[in-house]
Amino acid sequence: MQNVIYVMKHEVTVAEWNRCHADGGCALELRTRAKQDAGTTPATGLSYLDVSEYLAWINARSDGGYRLPRVAEWENLAAPVLPEEPDPIFTDPDLTWASTYLLGEQKSRALRPQGSYATTPDGIVDMDGNVWEWTQDCYAGASGASTSRCPAYFVAGEHLAAVPFLVRDPARGGCTVGSPPAHLGLRIVRDTPL
Repeated sequence: MQNVIYVMKHEVTVAEWNRCHADGGCALELRTRAKQDAGTTPATGLSYLDVSEYLAWINARSDGGYRLPRVAEWENLAAPVLPEEPDPIFTDPDLTWASTYLLGEQKSRALRPQGSYATTPDGIVDMDGNVWEWTQDCYAGASGASTSRCPAYFVAGEHLAAVPFLVRDPARGGCTVGSPPAHLGLRIVRDTPL
């Protein structure tokens, strides 16, 4: 039997994020580009530390219980809308990024409003979009670093990528596995209903 989790329909938006900032819970203030609506634009450019501030803030302002999904949970939720992965061109694990880059659909990097991508049968929107979502799963790599002091976390999107916890823009060299995500954002889950 699979555990039931309760998932945000959409990713956290710029407006939702900035409520945290205005309340003193999040150090980072986000801005939108011209013609973007903060109420429907996903909050992006977020490091794992930023996301941790948001989770602490929302849990303090509510009855708690909000968290990031685990990789397995995210993959299960997104499976109905993600395309099947093509057979890799290269079998060497060090060249996984090259296979992904050459075979993968190249999505526009332009940040789009909520509802621009598919909706799962469970009603969860944009899991196949170009905002990759932080998970709570640690990537310790070959170092075997303690997960209590995790150097990188998995983000989920077109594929999994491990991103150092301080990175806000993986396109500038922060992605440690696979081709870099376009945007880093978040969607939160709960184990109990509201």
